[in-house]
Amino acid sequence: MTVLKDRVRVLRGDHPRPAAAPAPRAELPSQLTEFVGRAAELAAIRQVLGSARLVTLLGPGGVGKTRLAVQAAAKVRRAFADGVRWVELGALRDPALLAQTLVDALGIRDRTAGPQQLLADHLRNRQVLLVLDNCEHLLAACAELASALLHSAPELRIVATSREALALPGEHTVAVAPLPVPETDERGDSAVTLFAARARDILPEFSLTDGNLELVRRICVQLDGLPLAIELACARLRVLSPAELADRLGRRMRLLTGGNRAAPERHRSLQATVDWSFELCDPVERRLWTRTSVFAGSFSLKAAEEVCQDDALGSDEIVDGIDGLVGKSLLLREEHDGQVRFRMLETLREYGQAKLTEAHVAGLRDRHHAYYARMIRDVTAQWFGPRQHQWCVELRLEHANLRAAFETAVARAGDGTRLIGAPWFLWAAGFSFSEHRYWLERALHVETEPTPDRARALATLGLVAALQGDRAAASRALAEGTDAAESAGDAFGLAYNWHEQGLVAFFGGDFESSERILLEALDRYRGTEAPPDLIGSLRVHLGLLYIFAGDTHEALRHFEQLRPQCEEHGERWMLSYAVYGLGLTALMCGEHDQAAGHALESLRMKQPFDDAIGLSLATDLLAWSEAARGEAERAAVLLGAAETLWASVGMQLYGSSHWLEQRTRFERQARDRLGDNGYDAAFRRGQEMPRREVLDFALGVRAGVNRARPCETGLSRREAEVAELVADGLTNREIAQKLVISHRTVEGHVEHILDKLGLSRRAQVAQWRNAGG
Repeated sequence: MTVLKDRVRVLRGDHPRPAAAPAPRAELPSQLTEFVGRAAELAAIRQVLGSARLVTLLGPGGVGKTRLAVQAAAKVRRAFADGVRWVELGALRDPALLAQTLVDALGIRDRTAGPQQLLADHLRNRQVLLVLDNCEHLLAACAELASALLHSAPELRIVATSREALALPGEHTVAVAPLPVPETDERGDSAVTLFAARARDILPEFSLTDGNLELVRRICVQLDGLPLAIELACARLRVLSPAELADRLGRRMRLLTGGNRAAPERHRSLQATVDWSFELCDPVERRLWTRTSVFAGSFSLKAAEEVCQDDALGSDEIVDGIDGLVGKSLLLREEHDGQVRFRMLETLREYGQAKLTEAHVAGLRDRHHAYYARMIRDVTAQWFGPRQHQWCVELRLEHANLRAAFETAVARAGDGTRLIGAPWFLWAAGFSFSEHRYWLERALHVETEPTPDRARALATLGLVAALQGDRAAASRALAEGTDAAESAGDAFGLAYNWHEQGLVAFFGGDFESSERILLEALDRYRGTEAPPDLIGSLRVHLGLLYIFAGDTHEALRHFEQLRPQCEEHGERWMLSYAVYGLGLTALMCGEHDQAAGHALESLRMKQPFDDAIGLSLATDLLAWSEAARGEAERAAVLLGAAETLWASVGMQLYGSSHWLEQRTRFERQARDRLGDNGYDAAFRRGQEMPRREVLDFALGVRAGVNRARPCETGLSRREAEVAELVADGLTNREIAQKLVISHRTVEGHVEHILDKLGLSRRAQVAQWRNAGG
């Protein structure tokens, strides 16, 4: 009778709230384990439910969408007068039974109408949160039913979990990502915290300690931070120690089985979870899943098109397939420096590779290697030019794929020496000195014939070792490289090895031999295929040599000769070394303000690059200049920062005694002004600064930190003239035309004006003048 009365009221258009006694209780699945983390996602869900009526939690299988939905529903259930209703759809296969499944889950006993109508009538006047768990395999049916219910029940809110969005108007998606794995001891809402909680469920005495934290972190990285994988791994702690578990995770699909028997079947093993995702893909998506597993780290659409395309998979299908895999949360879309890239979790990559035959894997690796070998050739050819910064960004993003390409080259004893030895500047574009040297030594170990490629790779190895301060290893490599170049009749390779021998002699303090060898190398480079960036580096080396030999006039000649060549090509990286050399020359001539200005200019140029050597040199130069100008505390901080920066390269200042003597001289000046305690405190502060903070401090980005001490004697006559024109709003090019000087000279004047006045933008020059400057 009560049901009949409700139906009559609905048909008449009366909408009083049903006279059900108390509001239904929240029928949420019981949770037997502690919920860990996800504070940001919970806050986002809670906030968006205030305005959005459909919220879909998106993420790959095993990422914890269901558990998050349970927790979120429990947090907000008091806001729903008629409670929360949970509907698990994972076991449902027939979309025609979807509405009936909801009828059964909501306990609707009326059978006087079709199931969708019954749902609409039941929910019409109720304030309910309906949670639909695991919608991905019934996507169209779930979207259609959710749309109908939201239109008929104005107080209804729906939270759905899915690997793909329902794509309804007004749908708000919340991305559920794997748990982060912290790089420090901070644990917070992290995979490490979850591992510890689940490990304690198995071994109550388990706790995170300094002794096992790094091991647990490594396990979590191997498991991609996936909560399901972590829970399945912790279940193995009944028979394995954490160290044994970490060693066996290379076979994770077979290892991670036998989880919670009460869980849905697809969540009882990692294999079953990923199988479920694979089954939901169409044939093109499956094919693309397996093929993109050849990439390490993230990859671009262009790379996928070139590596994965063949007669069975065209370019248009690849675009559509990647779109489908992103929509199903099987590929993660990322954006870096304006570039869209895609990344596959390691667990999914391993699964995809297992689906390939050995022949397919070999073919994909060949195409992968060819694509990245071509990229390295392009980078090497175009490095000395306007695309330099962009290439640096791309190399950084492709670091993992380049490693894979290097590995392929070394394993096949093919073009490893050319691939790794030609980009001699690789340590300035995302690779550390240690790693660059590692790959060079591996390639040289397997490619032993005295070819031009081997001769040039040995010269690059000599350069890298010399910059690390390992002059003995550098000399050995360069002697062998010289012999290889002579055997192969390679004029460029011979000049390159000769060049780096001159650098080793300079670092060792043998200025006379260094000058002779470097000048001969410069002569030998003429008429060869020597790239302009390598010749530019030789001019920098000659300039630095002449500074320490006391011939500053000749030093300036080499730096100034390089500068217009860099400007003509739109090059900035090598130019930053020329500017550094100008600053060091100024410092040795007692022009301390000018030296600080050049150091700051060099640092600004180096910001886009991963050039640890250049940053270390320029930071040291700025520290020395500040010490000479009486800014002792700032100098001490910068000296400490420079010491930490050098540690990432090798020996400080190449382990070169004439460089270290200069550092000691300026360090003594700062220490004398501050006293031992004051100097040591400031020095430690610099040592502990992260790299980004070092640059901010040096460049005066932070509030309350001057870019540079304003010059006590004011601007020079020419600088004052340029400052007036800047304040009047003229561009650098207009100033150059008006004063009949080069555009680059104007840029240098503007940099020095900003540095001397302690300003950060040219617009502030007008304010300075108006204030009586």
